[in-house]
Parts: sequence; C-alpha cells; structure tokens
Amino acid sequence: MATEQTIGGYRLMNHMTTGQTSQVWEVNEPGSGRYFAMKLLLPEFVKNPIHRKMLEHEAKVGLPMSHPNVIKMLKLAKDKETQYLIMEFFPGGNLKLRMMRKHPIVREKAHSIITQAAAGIAHMHDRGWIHRDIKPDNILLNSSGEVKIIDFALAKRIERGGGLFGWLRGGRKRGTTAGTRSYMSPEQILNRPLDERADIYSFGATMYEIASGRPPFRGATPNDLLTKHLKEKPTMLQFLVEDIHEDFAQIVNRCLAKDKKERYRNMHELLSQLRNTKVFKGDKLERPA
Repeated sequence: MATEQTIGGYRLMNHMTTGQTSQVWEVNEPGSGRYFAMKLLLPEFVKNPIHRKMLEHEAKVGLPMSHPNVIKMLKLAKDKETQYLIMEFFPGGNLKLRMMRKHPIVREKAHSIITQAAAGIAHMHDRGWIHRDIKPDNILLNSSGEVKIIDFALAKRIERGGGLFGWLRGGRKRGTTAGTRSYMSPEQILNRPLDERADIYSFGATMYEIASGRPPFRGATPNDLLTKHLKEKPTMLQFLVEDIHEDFAQIVNRCLAKDKKERYRNMHELLSQLRNTKVFKGDKLERPA
C-alpha cells in the first residue's frame, strides 16, 4: 500500500507491517533520495503517554547499538501530533513468516541465520541490555540470508543479582509476565531477576523452531503453555528431525535448561559452540569472512 502522505519530511512509500500499537513504513527522504524504515505510533496511541514512553525506551536502547546483526536506529522524532523512529530499511520480512511459508532459505542457511542472530544478541548484552522477547518474529531475514535483531520495546537492563522484581514496560501491570509465551524462560514467567541467560533460553526455543518447524512447547491454554516451560522437558530434536546433528541438539537442550545455572553463561560462550557445530548432519559450516 502506497500513500502520498509526508511525515517529518519523509514520504511514506509502502506499508510494511502493523503491530498492536505501531506500524512500520518504508519511507523516502526527498532531499537525499535515501530510503529508511519509519516506526510510528498508530493514531489512537499517539497521545497516550505510556505508548510514547515505550517508543522512547526503544530508541534509548536501540540508538547506541552498532552491529551488522542489529537493526540500526537513526533518530527519534516527536511532537504533539506524532512520534516516530527512523531506522535502516531492511526488506525481507521476519524469520517466522519465512518458516510458516516453508521457504528453503531457512533450512539452507540455518547455521548462518543462527550464528548471525546469536552475534546480534551478544552485542545487545555487551551494551548492558537483555532483549526479553527473542523469537522468530523479531529476527529479520532477507533473501541473501542476512539477519537483523529488531524490537527493543521490552528490553531491560541486565540485573546482577537482586534487582527490581517485575520491572515492566508497555502498559502491563506490575507483577505480570512480559514476553511471548512460546519462548519465555522460567525465570521470566516467575518475574525473577533476569540476566543474559533469559535470552539464551528464548534463543534456544527459537533454534528449536528453526530446526523442527515448531516451538518446544504447545499448550491447550496460555497457562498450560507456561506450566510446560516451568516443568516439562521438550521432545528431543532427534525424534522430530531425522538428520539433526546430535551436537546441535545438545546445545539447544542446554539452552532450554529450566535452571539458568545449567545454561551457557553468556551468548559469547554459546556462539563459540555454535560456530563449530552443524545444525543438520549434511551441512557445511559457514565461517565468518
């Protein structure tokens, strides 16, 4: 969908996606001819102080990031009429959509997709933030197999012991869970202090889905799903994917440990393991240039 509308000197070209409170457009800067992505609040949320703060928080997290596998944010603009983020334009859609459409790139580039995403998450952690919503929907993937981590609305400062329980963003009541149920770590569900290992669990669930086509747990109800994260072990990948590499399956199992002390200590430790491990038995490892 195209429009002739202009916001802040940017011409809205094509609508890319709409979320619960915002939408993303491909925009053109007439003076330079360059293309960007604009994330702006939906009209009904523009004057809502909670949602404006959410977008400001996302900018606070994202603007200092500088990594090839993290979406680059350029500026936050706001006035009484509107509020929006300008980001690099990265066409291609998210990993979830490509998996749902059974696009062959997911299987063919699985190792590269996983290691790129892990590198992007490691950069966020190095900057002192945990993402809190790692999932295939928040991993962009283009036709060349390049990956970008997006959506920092739930990002939170890493807690080193102690910390404030239930610190939440996005208009959620204090004391409720924040994140996406199919990927949430047990400590996230229980509103305990979070560190890098919460994202490692969510990334483990994401890797499980990349390899098998389904998340590690499914539930008849939302509470049933959360209970499975807390108490059940996922079906071993070897039972779902005939040619899964055993070493990769073991890595995923460790990421999905209920006790965070049993997971990898940080994303760099996990990444070093992933770089030397095939996802499927017939894969060739892609080494970074």
